[in-house]
Amino acid sequence: MDRRVMVAISGASGAAYAQRLLEVLPEAYDTIYVTASENGREIMRDEIDADDIFDLIPASAAHHFHVLEADDLSAPVASGSHDYDGLVVIPCSMGVIGRIASGVSNDLVTRAADVCLKERRKIVLAVRETPYSLIHLRNMTALTEAGATILPTSPAFYSKPEKIADLLDFVVDRVLRSLGVETRLMKGWGE
Repeated sequence: MDRRVMVAISGASGAAYAQRLLEVLPEAYDTIYVTASENGREIMRDEIDADDIFDLIPASAAHHFHVLEADDLSAPVASGSHDYDGLVVIPCSMGVIGRIASGVSNDLVTRAADVCLKERRKIVLAVRETPYSLIHLRNMTALTEAGATILPTSPAFYSKPEKIADLLDFVVDRVLRSLGVETRLMKGWGE
């Protein structure tokens, strides 16, 4: 059976998290839909010198990826009748959190999130902003109650990371585990 997932890159700092996730997802998924907001694309250019989503896709696994435009509400993932396992928004801005929590489907990211919530599919929102305002906390609470996983991009240090890649792997490993993927990038506590 074809395993499918969607990844959305929003306009929060942390494009390197998305880049690392896209590197490892082909080990677990046959089809990976990916999109980025315009702000997400700008941050990719600023933070990791990627001019386009295609710069994040590993060449050896390019056949797994389907790049979608952020305004394409006719994309397959915009419909509940299209089967896919779920959605990861990484990094996820608080603006996207607010729109999803309010049920605003103004682009492909928020529409796919709406589909995942209504169809009870997995949705992982890798939030990057700090500190949180009361509005942020209330929106994240509403999304948690609706079935989403709120996953702050907060790496742990018990694994004694030596480089930035180790910190990225910690967060991406948590995303994979939240999706139910068996691939492990890090050892768990006590392993």
